[in-house]
Amino acid sequence: MPERRGLLIILSSPSGAGKSTLSRRLRDWDESISFSVSATTRAPREGEVDGKDYYFLGVDDFKHQVNDSRMLEHAYVFGNLYGSPKDPVEAAINQGRDVLFDIDWQGAQQIQNSDLGKHTLSIFLLPPSIAELRRRLETRGQDSPEVIAKRMQKSWDEISHWAEYDYVLTNDDLDRTDASLKQIIAAARLRRIQQPALTEHVRKLQMEFEERT
Repeated sequence: MPERRGLLIILSSPSGAGKSTLSRRLRDWDESISFSVSATTRAPREGEVDGKDYYFLGVDDFKHQVNDSRMLEHAYVFGNLYGSPKDPVEAAINQGRDVLFDIDWQGAQQIQNSDLGKHTLSIFLLPPSIAELRRRLETRGQDSPEVIAKRMQKSWDEISHWAEYDYVLTNDDLDRTDASLKQIIAAARLRRIQQPALTEHVRKLQMEFEERT
């Protein structure tokens, strides 16, 4: 039995709030943290590897897994189904490894309501201001003005669900937010439910106590 169970770490934010950068920093901090590999019904793109980039499933297989409660969360996006298979996540946390989910509030709710929900740690990242959020999207130079406008329009829908998360951090300073994020994870790893060996340890303490009295 591992010393602890792994966490399902849910990290959500509007686009541009720093989620990708902080996710990379978490992996650099602890390489045992793995990203959840999603399943999808879309066709593989050139260079994508099944089981590494995505689990590529047929529509019927995907729906069958949903009906069997083998998807922790799922959604229909731009004509294809996407989801988080339960089996590899459950195997990882039973081995004491944390799994990181980069998902929106709807996916977060589904995972929190699943039978693995008691092992989740949900964190939402807020931008310091809407103006700063737009500036970050514009300066990274990845999107057209039309795409930026759509991302900004969607951002408030994401932000409006901030109160549904365990922790909320305002990412006004990347290093400070990074440090807070690591502190939260370190503390969550010590939650009683994450330490399966505690029951046996307390039982031994009880036996020792009874032998001495």
